[in-house]
Amino acid sequence: MAMLPITPRSRMRPSKFAVASVILPSLVVAMALRIVFLPDNLFNYNPDWVLLCLIYWSMAVPDRVGVGTAWLTGLFTDILTGRMLGQHALAYAVIIFFCAKVQHRLRLHPISQQIVSILGFLFLSQVLIFWTQNIKAINPFSWSYWLPSLTGSLAWPFVLVTLRGVRRRYGIF
Repeated sequence: MAMLPITPRSRMRPSKFAVASVILPSLVVAMALRIVFLPDNLFNYNPDWVLLCLIYWSMAVPDRVGVGTAWLTGLFTDILTGRMLGQHALAYAVIIFFCAKVQHRLRLHPISQQIVSILGFLFLSQVLIFWTQNIKAINPFSWSYWLPSLTGSLAWPFVLVTLRGVRRRYGIF
């Protein structure tokens, strides 16, 4: 009878509960950052922290965070922000779908190329949200609407380093 190799406890795969107990609080913090009170002149610079967090977790643990998680998180974001129900859910699910398709390549890119990819994801999310907002009626267009995509891509290194530290601290691989 062959003996199975003993793996160190630190390299064992964490339980689903352990993963959820780390990912869920990070999404709650991201939602709090999403609705934080800012002056009117700074409100347009507030990136979509929830989507940045979802993108990170879908790249880091794609078997645990996918399109379904993005859809549910988007519904909670819609309720939290008072937007039309399903607006963020659609945008988040589409973005995480594309992110899941390229996550192996995206993880290997240097941070400068990741920033460009994240800018594309955030811009696509804002296009989808803009489209769903304007289905009923045309809203006035302002160039400041697109600023959260730019600030979100610039915030990506901060999100990456912070959530990577959390993931390593709690042993989520």
